[in-house]
Amino acid sequence: MDNLPYAVQTTFPMLFMLVPALGALLSCRRRSNGRPALEIWQRWWAIGALGIGSLWITISFLAVPDAMADAIGFAHSPFQFEIAFANLGLALLGFRGASASSRERLTSGIAAAAFLWGAVIGHVYQWFAHGDHAAGNTGGILANDILIPAVMIFLAVLDIRRNRSGRSHAARLAA
Repeated sequence: MDNLPYAVQTTFPMLFMLVPALGALLSCRRRSNGRPALEIWQRWWAIGALGIGSLWITISFLAVPDAMADAIGFAHSPFQFEIAFANLGLALLGFRGASASSRERLTSGIAAAAFLWGAVIGHVYQWFAHGDHAAGNTGGILANDILIPAVMIFLAVLDIRRNRSGRSHAARLAA
């Protein structure tokens, strides 16, 4: 990874948010099945941002753990193996989002937040306490770790509220 320019290394993780956002936008423009846009966004975000992004991190930490530790600016240690499997769990939650309900996607977003927002605290601490400005410690990875679960939670909450208001509206019409 040392051969790649810092800007490329630090912004690469943001592709895991950009691609699902573009996919959701295009899918919403072409939808013909009447599926709500909110559901389309949730599915793209869960599968693309959380699922594929976390699977990429899993594979990277298993295949090239020392390069990943170097990219973050951390010492080589057993943490690389642990991070790989924590991300595998997040990937599975993301892929489950393909057929999950809004409540399940909310739970996945909260679970992702527990891990990723904790990682943000660790990265920011290393940044300020130890001057760790490594590409894998700051920049795009921080944006991912903050925004992926936040957007998942936000979209799921909106969808849950939409479903509740739709039911109460239908109940009022039936009465």
